[in-house]
Amino acid sequence: MSLLSKLHERFEHLVRELAKFGSVGAIAFVITMVVSNGLHSGVGMGPLTSNAIATVVATTFAYAANRYWTFRHRDRSGLGREYVLFFGLNGVGLVITQLVIGFTVYVLNLSGPLPYNVAMILGTGLATLFRFWSYKKWVFLPVEAPQVGPASGLPEADPQPVNGHAR
Repeated sequence: MSLLSKLHERFEHLVRELAKFGSVGAIAFVITMVVSNGLHSGVGMGPLTSNAIATVVATTFAYAANRYWTFRHRDRSGLGREYVLFFGLNGVGLVITQLVIGFTVYVLNLSGPLPYNVAMILGTGLATLFRFWSYKKWVFLPVEAPQVGPASGLPEADPQPVNGHAR
């Protein structure tokens, strides 16, 4: 077996997951851009308010698409738990994007559709890296994931090996 086919075999699942995540993200990005620009340029809302509202709309779509398509093969650890964590982590992603937009508009004093959209694209790119990592780590757990702690809603630590074997 060649090195290339070994690498393909090893990372095929991750590549497929990334492609699905990217597709969902692209649609959510379009939703965010259309709603945000409509609110900001069309209705005259502020740049941060427009982006926040658009992000909530896109996040609702993204949760459903990621749960039932991208990560459907992963364990279901409870809709309430997943929903709260998903939206909480998207809140962190929103803060990342808002920081980039805020810096562009309020620190660099760049206004108008072009700087706003460039800032949204940059902020969304940074936030997307965080989201993919965090969804896999805390929201859509692998089937063989450790138990979820009832108090924290987060995975409990792996059991300690006893005599060289996991419990």
